Amino acid sequence: MTLPLWLHQVQLLTGPGQPITSSDALIDSGGELLLWGEGASQRAQALGLSPTDARSWLLAPVLVDPHSVLEQPCGGRAEDLASLAAAAAAGGYGTVALLPWATPWRDRPERLGLEWAEPMQLLLWGSFSLEGADQELAPHADQIAAGAIGLACAEQQPPLALLERGLLLGEMGSRPVLVAPRDAGLSCSGFVREGVDALRAGWPLDPELSETLPLQSLLSLAQARSTVAMRLMNLSTAAGVDLLAQAPTRPLASVSWWHLLADSGNLHPTEEGWRLRPSLGTPADRLGLLAGLEQRLLTAVAVHHLPLDAEEQLLPLDQRRAGVAGHGARHGLVLPLLWQELVQARGWSVELLWQALSWGGSELLGLPPEQLSQGTRRWLLFDPQHPWSWERGESLSMAANQPRLGQSVCGAVRATGLQPADHWSL
Repeated sequence: MTLPLWLHQVQLLTGPGQPITSSDALIDSGGELLLWGEGASQRAQALGLSPTDARSWLLAPVLVDPHSVLEQPCGGRAEDLASLAAAAAAGGYGTVALLPWATPWRDRPERLGLEWAEPMQLLLWGSFSLEGADQELAPHADQIAAGAIGLACAEQQPPLALLERGLLLGEMGSRPVLVAPRDAGLSCSGFVREGVDALRAGWPLDPELSETLPLQSLLSLAQARSTVAMRLMNLSTAAGVDLLAQAPTRPLASVSWWHLLADSGNLHPTEEGWRLRPSLGTPADRLGLLAGLEQRLLTAVAVHHLPLDAEEQLLPLDQRRAGVAGHGARHGLVLPLLWQELVQARGWSVELLWQALSWGGSELLGLPPEQLSQGTRRWLLFDPQHPWSWERGESLSMAANQPRLGQSVCGAVRATGLQPADHWSL
């Protein structure tokens, strides 16, 4: 590989509302995108560079993960701050927003001091309640003043009285409030939605009412408190998408990447990815989520990375904590798998995929959309045709609960300005 890097006729996506064009692009040894278009080829020729044939590759803005989990940033056995940054960057994620779910719980200003070196962007959700226990409100204004991107609740909807009190006080101002439409008491300790496949497999069942009943309350509350930027975290059922479509006031909502790929009808009983929160859906649920995302009823795809260590992973499935790790593979996993599912199999445009994986995440966080600019390092270079084998040695994450291990993957992030040039695969 010769640096600066001259990409010849790469597919270029510069930002929202812009069509994909074929263009030359020039990237320097520090990872900065110097130029694109006719000026790039002229500069490259003047420097005596040799072109790299990039006609089948895509140069685009980085991806945005609106919520993931990192419980122990320092010394964590399942993940730490450095390993998460490396794994996210390898997958093309330039922004990751961490939920307050940690030890100790990030519910006060002095616990919001985590950061990454540029050009990576680490954002922190503050906590809606103290210790995430849904008993008392956390100091909302103090957390926002300390830099919290917004306020997030725990894994289920807090009591409506507490939620309404916090929204009425309004100390979060215009910052978003992220709430999971889930009632653990209605889930009956199940982790697979009711359906024929789950019944045949004998999995503990979780009725869709555990999502739709709290969702109805949240939608009513969103209408009553229309000045509050409520966000819905990880919708997981087709019925939930239908309720969202009918709502007079429609909050922005996220969906987990894994719920778009796996369901109780296509996941082998021995594969990783059954134990989720919210629960794994039926084939009809997955189709409903895909349709909701395509119609922009769902705003953003979240990685919702929740790593487990090797010891936790040895526990029986029904005793294991729920979650899958999404930031992990050396070439990324979310983008290649969703490219194959959405662009290749379902005919989505690349622009629509980027709306789900990048610009929608920024919108949910209340940030301007990612776009390419001269001198930026927040770009990725994706090769949708590059085959590779997803083995444990390919992982930059320490998480043990990574899906699709041992399988072949088509599509890879070849390079990104988030990483040093010696990490690029060109």
